[in-house]
Amino acid sequence: MKRRSNPKQAMAVAAILVIGAVLAALILSRDLPSPTHEGEGRGTAAHAHERDPTAASGSDEGPHGGRLFKQDSYALELTIFERGVPPQFRIYAYRDDRLLDPRTSDVSLTLERLGRPPQVFSFTPQGEYLVGDAVVEEPHSFKATLTAQHEAQTYRFGFEQVEARVTIPDAQLEASGVTLRRAEPGRIRSLVPLIGEIRLNEDRTVHVVPVLGGIVQSVRVNAGDRVQAGQVLAVIASRDLAEQRAELLAVQKRLALARTVYARERALWEARIAAEQDYLAARAALQEAEVVEQSARQKLAALGSLPTGGDLARYELRAPIDGVIVRKHIARGEAVGHDATVFVLADLSTVWAEMTVYAKDLAVVQAGLAATVRAEGFTAQSQGRVAYVSELVGAQTRTATARIVLPNPEGIWRPGLPVTGELVADEVAVQVAVSTEAIQTLGDSTVVFGRYGDLFEARPVVLGRSDGRLVEVVAGLNRGERYAAENSYLIKAELGKAGASHDH
Repeated sequence: MKRRSNPKQAMAVAAILVIGAVLAALILSRDLPSPTHEGEGRGTAAHAHERDPTAASGSDEGPHGGRLFKQDSYALELTIFERGVPPQFRIYAYRDDRLLDPRTSDVSLTLERLGRPPQVFSFTPQGEYLVGDAVVEEPHSFKATLTAQHEAQTYRFGFEQVEARVTIPDAQLEASGVTLRRAEPGRIRSLVPLIGEIRLNEDRTVHVVPVLGGIVQSVRVNAGDRVQAGQVLAVIASRDLAEQRAELLAVQKRLALARTVYARERALWEARIAAEQDYLAARAALQEAEVVEQSARQKLAALGSLPTGGDLARYELRAPIDGVIVRKHIARGEAVGHDATVFVLADLSTVWAEMTVYAKDLAVVQAGLAATVRAEGFTAQSQGRVAYVSELVGAQTRTATARIVLPNPEGIWRPGLPVTGELVADEVAVQVAVSTEAIQTLGDSTVVFGRYGDLFEARPVVLGRSDGRLVEVVAGLNRGERYAAENSYLIKAELGKAGASHDH
């Protein structure tokens, strides 16, 4: 008995077969990503044959977990191997999916990184693979071109992988507050931290004494007043001064009389009227009176109190230098002695910062070294030089004292103010230095974000010496490259949001 076919059933079967064929084609044509590290994440690769750029097949994953590049029956597998060794390229060669002797292939690889000249790797056989002749430096973000020679045939493959890279246009960068600088040569200073206190400059501090005792009649200034040299500070009535002035006046009168007698005797002697003996006696008396008058005048001049007429007991105490009255120990009506310190006058245009020096730093702290002094209670700093280092070490503290002379034209450094400081013990020129604000940590690496067009890329760096302001870059960033300095942490945040920390 012959069975009749069902048209609807036939159409359903045909539809199922068509759908299955389409799905199979999609699955077979899907571009599978390939890893660049042995055992690490996947990426994409493009490659081309020297004779026919369109003939190369899509990249795949090789037996060793690397990128697999195929052209006809020839294939190369590229890995970055870094287990127990610095990162290195390893290449495995295949023919018809069988591992070839590495000596039968001559391979070179050219890397192109942002802001760097191309780097060419040569390969030598080692065991069953070819190994590159240089370390694959971080970041592993580059364009690469593989060129292989095998059995008189040339093969070329290319690929690109990106990591630790983010795009930030200039307008967005300016709005964010990130500043750009160039990696340039710099001078790194070796610093010795110091603590201390502001003191008066004793070389410009005067203890004012009256020299002559007496009763204070008036005081013209108070503590804190700024005075000029020669300005009257106080007036004292001094009996001793009155006696010396009276003596000078008497001596001056005797001198005037001696001059008159000498003139008369000289005239009489020249007229042959008086004897020469009388003339010589008058001249001797005049000379003696002149000596006595000069001595009395010099005594008063040393006191700064030559007679000016009027009150012979009036003694004006004057400022010896320009400065500020920092202490006052005198009042009207008070009796003061000739050796009493009644004022302390200081020139505050310069001050001393007396800093504590620990025993471990005594070998490097020397007179003449540059230093920076900062206030603890407010924002202020000043530059100066070490003028003196004490020869003795304190028995209790085991420290010495270094004295730094600071300019103080605005009077911000007040004696007694606690301060900190840094002494420049040494200064070394370095080839490449960046701001300390540029240094960030990404994973286990210390990085600086280099600027290339609209791109930032994390560049792992090896750092050297630092003085808190600049840090030496031993490797990882070239002279002249631009980098993110102030607010560079914002680039790291953008990189995290973009999920672009590692692409291989």
